[in-house]
Amino acid sequence: MLKRDINHRHNSFFYRTFSNPFFKIGLAFGAILFLLMFIIFIAEQKTNSEINSFFDAFWYTLVTITTVGYGDITPDSIPGRIAGIFLLIFGVVIFAGFSGKMASVLFDRQMKQDRGLLKLQKISNHFIICGWKPEFDKILEGVLDANLTISLEKIVLINNAPSDAINAIRQDPRFTGIQYISGDFTDENILNKANIKTAERALVLSDKSENYSPLEIDSRTVLAVLTIENLNPRIYIAAELLDSKFEKHLSMAHCDEIILGNDCERQMVVSASSGTGLSNVLRELISTNDGILIEDIPNEFIGKTYKEMKQSNHGRKVLIGFLENTGNFYERRKEALKQAQKTPDMKKIVSNLQKVKLLKSNHPFLTPPDDYVISANSKAIFVKGAPNGNY
Repeated sequence: MLKRDINHRHNSFFYRTFSNPFFKIGLAFGAILFLLMFIIFIAEQKTNSEINSFFDAFWYTLVTITTVGYGDITPDSIPGRIAGIFLLIFGVVIFAGFSGKMASVLFDRQMKQDRGLLKLQKISNHFIICGWKPEFDKILEGVLDANLTISLEKIVLINNAPSDAINAIRQDPRFTGIQYISGDFTDENILNKANIKTAERALVLSDKSENYSPLEIDSRTVLAVLTIENLNPRIYIAAELLDSKFEKHLSMAHCDEIILGNDCERQMVVSASSGTGLSNVLRELISTNDGILIEDIPNEFIGKTYKEMKQSNHGRKVLIGFLENTGNFYERRKEALKQAQKTPDMKKIVSNLQKVKLLKSNHPFLTPPDDYVISANSKAIFVKGAPNGNY
């Protein structure tokens, strides 16, 4: 049975090869060139001191069809010169066709790249931004400012934005080098074009590239997060929602960070109506390089209390709390399983995994009690003032 399968594969390969029209054309050209070379060798070997071996005939054929034309060897006989004319014609045809084909391939590749149709194969550890919305250039500029360690070539945009909007982004010197994939970011095939399986992070925006309703926008966001998580469980995903009722769906999908755009805007308006100035404070905290900072916790403070870390010297930064359960769910599940496997108690393994599943990713705990114990997978939340004392 195995031998029959191998023979079948071999027969299939040879059938596909010999039935390929390009192979037939190449075979015909090769036969004609060999015939012309043989004619030159036969016609010139006795009368021409420059062509007295088959290698001399091959050399003359090679320099003639490549249109180099050194002139160090030339045929003397009428049959040899006629064969040389045909070689010149064949050289022009072959290289004109080859050059045209290469130009066509390169042009087609450039066109696909400009239209976002080219599959990204070699990229890895990249940052994917799904969706588009008005003033996208400002969002993209903010993303770059917040991720200074990421090169432009490591950022991939996936959306169905109007071509003029994408062209404006790609022609902007600030965004030169950013990759682009055109298509629906909820589609598995489109995500695979962006090499989602090797991506490090993904940001899913509330997509307004088409005339979607708010319900459709949030539904597409949830579907995108589910698809991305399924294709790459290690990826860190942040997603934007318009309606908070979809938040539980994203939490169940193990979305690492959820942005509630409308809720933030509504809270700013409500705060402004009270006349307390809170909206100004919030805007300054999130719009400057100072303000709120999220930083890693030094190893020496893991297992210690909030009071101990608060009393240490942080310069002009004030510790106001912690961001619990940072990182992504994949790593936490793996760590929980690793810890649970230290004991043969299956109930403990299941219990630990269930606890991890119920964790709320990136949960902020502000001004905790002084005896709060700092755990791993947490980050510190600081407020930092500007050098002149003002935000």
